[in-house]
Amino acid sequence: MRHTRYETKLQPMRDRLYYLLCCIVLAIAPVEWASGAEDPKPTTPNFVVFLVDDLGYMDIGANNPNCFYETPNIDGLAASGMRFTDGYAANPVCSPTRYSLMTGKYPSRVDATNWFSGKRIGNFRNAVLRDEMPLEEITLAQMLKEQGYATFFAGKWHLGKGEEFYPQNRGFDINIGGFFRGGPYTGNKYFSPFKNPQMKVDSPPGDHLPDRLARETANFIKENKDRPFLAYLSFYSVHTPLMGRPDLVEKYKTRAEAIDGEEFADEEQVYGDKPRRVRILQKHAVYAAMVEAMDQAVGKVLNQLEDSGVADNTVVFFTSDNGGLSTSEGSPTSNLPLRGGKGWVYEGGIREPWLVRYPGATRPGSVSSEPISSIDLYATVAAAAKIELQHKIDGVDLMPALRGEQLGRDALYWHYPHYSNQGGIPGGAIRVGDYKLIERYEDGRVHLYNLADDVGEANDLASEQPQRVNRMRRQLHDWYQKVDAKFLREKDGRTPWRP
Repeated sequence: MRHTRYETKLQPMRDRLYYLLCCIVLAIAPVEWASGAEDPKPTTPNFVVFLVDDLGYMDIGANNPNCFYETPNIDGLAASGMRFTDGYAANPVCSPTRYSLMTGKYPSRVDATNWFSGKRIGNFRNAVLRDEMPLEEITLAQMLKEQGYATFFAGKWHLGKGEEFYPQNRGFDINIGGFFRGGPYTGNKYFSPFKNPQMKVDSPPGDHLPDRLARETANFIKENKDRPFLAYLSFYSVHTPLMGRPDLVEKYKTRAEAIDGEEFADEEQVYGDKPRRVRILQKHAVYAAMVEAMDQAVGKVLNQLEDSGVADNTVVFFTSDNGGLSTSEGSPTSNLPLRGGKGWVYEGGIREPWLVRYPGATRPGSVSSEPISSIDLYATVAAAAKIELQHKIDGVDLMPALRGEQLGRDALYWHYPHYSNQGGIPGGAIRVGDYKLIERYEDGRVHLYNLADDVGEANDLASEQPQRVNRMRRQLHDWYQKVDAKFLREKDGRTPWRP
């Protein structure tokens, strides 16, 4: 092809321009590639929440090197994310904590302060109790569903009686097994036939409930891997009735036979005002079998995240709704060195396993001592999904803590104006820094503990530090007013203490 004289003269200029353009592209490209390498994941993460019923802080190997129970999948989750040493439930029993996880609020705001419906009476009448999560609450699932998320719930709900209160009417597209019961009390309980009214298709004979719930959760993840999703697996395990897979029960029976030592504290160890028999040694074979089966179910869901190629874009939370059952109903686990257990405002009743794996934020194997609570799940999910909340909540976004920073929180609070099934006393608590103050609702007595030095709450400092007691007590009482807390009521002409 012949070129004109004009085109021939332009060719060197074109070559120089082409050379300059290539240099510019090569100069810019490394910056763009580096930026992509730092943030290769989509901006809208998925969420998986594992909520275990009645699992104690010391019931997983990640928190307890001498744990009697095997929890390799949970421990692996801890190794791949962040473990919180000072993570809490908002209440020492189940329904209130479940409310806090769903709403980001303290349960005292709506008088949801006991399990639905706990009516046990002690020296005084319990405070007024609301028996459902109010319909006007914007749940975690509703918040995400409005943003286009697929939403799934499996397991224990226990947040209201009547289908209008069930998961499928509170923002979840799918509900497998969630209704008003607080345990697997229908059919053959933990084994099929389950006869659960919210499990439309029953399992083959002998199927195990934790595995069924995990399979359903994994299937949901597989089917929704190409869109943002929330999978909320709320185990019935390890709540009573105490029933384990026979193979695992035999395994732990053999192991228990090799362990010597007293299983229970003597009657002189006082929890509250009355002697209480407390398990001090993990050795219960059936409970151990329940813990391991639950752990295997967790592993099934985590494996599905990997198989579906979404693990790197999924934020995983793992926690419990209250402390381990150590003072009644078979007392299957020990929370030592923590004091008390389910139903108590001592650490054994409210300190929980808390694990978070947030790809791009959490460093594998990291540990945080920042005090956090179940009220914080909602705010953390909202921030991760870039949702600007239009209503007030009590929880905070955990992202600073997940990056190894401090949250700057002034205090955490608890309010339990009831007599628990486990022997727990009605009381409130506040934690400020390392100090925790407990206030008894029958007579107003207070106890002060330095958790950094005394996690077992054995050394009461109230008489030694009256100024700190007064300061923390005023702060607790101000919070009572803020949330409109209710208290014990008169019984047989006797009036309980009032703050």
